[in-house]
Amino acid sequence: MVDEAIVKPEGEPVMQYTVMLQNRAGSLGSMVRMVRNAKIEIIGLSVQDSKDATMVRMVSTDPGALSCLFMERGISFTTSELVVVALKETGEGLGRCLDTLMAAETNVDFAYGLLVHPQRQSLLALHLEDHLFGREVLTRAGFKVFYQEDLSR
Repeated sequence: MVDEAIVKPEGEPVMQYTVMLQNRAGSLGSMVRMVRNAKIEIIGLSVQDSKDATMVRMVSTDPGALSCLFMERGISFTTSELVVVALKETGEGLGRCLDTLMAAETNVDFAYGLLVHPQRQSLLALHLEDHLFGREVLTRAGFKVFYQEDLSR
């Protein structure tokens, strides 16, 4: 018997790309210019720095083109699926989102804001231990979940 209450996927999940850069001045700027010159927009960016390398996580409007660009240039990358939710109020909305995930006993590995703000809402990108479950939990709690096609131009 099929559970009718299960939220069906409404689209492709938002893809995150992770690349490692040398930790030196200008590396991030060069990569961003390369992506921009290929007419690909970066709409989410997270940078984690260490002594030797910098881990850059990014979300783009065109994941297929970004994959091709990285492969053509010989840039090693990994991809992972994110859950992106709209927050109406940053304080209350963020707390309610995190409380919803905690009540469902699902872990947030990391999170960062995106650079786009549709209808004056902030977007939060979440990497969850189980993105399908997290997407379902947040949708049932009344959050607007965004898919890749919602962010592509």
